[in-house]
Formats: sequence, structure tokens, C-alpha cells
Amino acid sequence: MIEAKGLKRTYKARGKSIEAVRGIDLRVNKGEIVGFLGPNGAGKTTTLKMLCTLLEPTGGSATVAGSDLRTDSVGVRRKIGYVSQAGSTSPEAVVGEEIVTHARFYGIDKATAIRRGQELLAALDLGDVWKRPCGSLSGGQRRRLDIVMGLIHEPELVFLDEPTTGLDPQSRANLWTHIRSLRDRLGTTVFLTTHYMDEADSLSDRILIIDAGTIVAEGTPAELKKRVSGDAVTLTMRTEGDAARAAQIAGALEGADTPQIEAHVVRLHVPDGGRALPALLAALTRDGIDAIGVDVNRPTLDDVFLTLTGRSLRD
Repeated sequence: MIEAKGLKRTYKARGKSIEAVRGIDLRVNKGEIVGFLGPNGAGKTTTLKMLCTLLEPTGGSATVAGSDLRTDSVGVRRKIGYVSQAGSTSPEAVVGEEIVTHARFYGIDKATAIRRGQELLAALDLGDVWKRPCGSLSGGQRRRLDIVMGLIHEPELVFLDEPTTGLDPQSRANLWTHIRSLRDRLGTTVFLTTHYMDEADSLSDRILIIDAGTIVAEGTPAELKKRVSGDAVTLTMRTEGDAARAAQIAGALEGADTPQIEAHVVRLHVPDGGRALPALLAALTRDGIDAIGVDVNRPTLDDVFLTLTGRSLRD
């Protein structure tokens, strides 16, 4: 579905060249759901825009849905769906009219557009909204309608940019179910960006992590978690000063990695959390520091991301 080799994007700013994407290689297979993760400024959005033909690469090559990205951008657009974070529907427009109008841009006749639109609405639990104004729908319904718009021309591949941003937990989980269903029933290949680690973990067959314009890791969620050994320890302190002192103490534990500090929170990994915790708490007490909270867990995707990039996904 997607194969990129040495894909680059360089900007000119104040007479200097800035490499937003530095010659990345990536592959997405037919029928996969692939999560694309990266902190702000890592090159994630630039890569997505290049693959969707919204931004021209300055180097490298790629095929998307069988068409060459640089020489056949029109062919790429015919075969992909793109659901932007901002959405694509007008609040005043009637749902059915909006779907038909969007379909006509792809040369789809009205009867076919109505049939496909109603089938997709039903598949996404929106069967009763055809005659309603888009603005009357809930946030979760609007996001599902955006997906209907992105699938109306039956693309082989759909790009979802932050599909659940702004939704409540129940609506997010509901949309996850529908995204899985699209792949399972229709065989749609899905390439999604997200700021939610639980979303990437739940939905993705594979995950790609980009940082500083380079792919720094890829694999299944389980494979990526194996890259972080031992147990994850999280200390919540009363002040940032206490957090800094606690990080020094925790970093001296046998086998501990370098602690990461975010405001009042300290995170690190140790070979055996059960053995390390009593020694850590005793050392904190001797130094006159009280922890508000202490958690010991197996590594999560958050831990993987923090280890690989040195920052959280939302930085």
C-alpha cells in the first residue's frame, strides 16, 4: 500500500535549509492498521502531507496505493481517503447533501453516492442522520461522518489524522471499534496519527515512531514494549525541587536507567521493581523527601516513547 525510500522534505527559512523529514524509509502492507507517532515538530505532519500529496517531497521516492507519489499524484488521490483533524463538513449542511456533493468530486453519480453513503452511515451507526444538519451531530458522530466522507469513493487506503482528538473516552472507544470494523469487513488499509498511546496500542497492527525527522523505531506494540527492559517506576512528588532530588536518588539504584523528570513526576526503569521499591522509599525518607504517589508497572508504549525520544508524546 505504501512504500517510501529516502523520503525527504527540506524547507528554506531565513536563508537556511531546514530538514523536516530526513530521508525516511517506511512500508505499510495491504490491510494493516499502522499508527504513526511522533512529538510535535518531529516531522509527523510533514510526512503525512507528503504521502497524501498535499506537500511535494524534496527528495526520495514513494508509491502509495500503487501510484508513484511524485509522478502520478492524481492517481494517488483517486485511491486514498484523507480525514483531516479539522474535519470536512459544514455545520449548516444537511448530512446527505454533503455526502453526495463530496462524492461528485470523484465522478460518482448521485444514485451510487446515496447508496454508498447510506451503507457507510449504517456501518458506522449513523443510519438515522441522513436528513439532519451536520451541526446537530455530537462530536463523535461528526468524526464518524468525516470518515464516511473519506471512504465514499471506496479508497484502498485511508489516512486518519488524529481521529479522536477532542472526543470523550466513550466516544473514542466507540470510534476505535468502527475503525477496526472497516479493516475487518472491507479490507481497508489504515494509516493513522494519534497523540493517544492507548489508542495506538489498541488499534495498531504496527507502530512507526518518528523523531527529529527520522524513523527511530517500528514494530508491533508488543515488540516495541520488549525494547524497554525491567519495570517502570513512577514517583509523584510535592514540588519540582523534590522531583529533582528524588531523580538523583533513584538514578543511583542498581541497574536503574537515567530518570526522566516532568514537572513533579519522575519516571525510570529498574530490573526488578519489587526489590528496588523498598530501598528507594527508604532512601527518600532518609533524605527527608515524601512521595505523594508511587507506581510500579510493566513497560507501556509511553515508556517506549519516552526512552526513544527523551520526551512525552504531547511535548
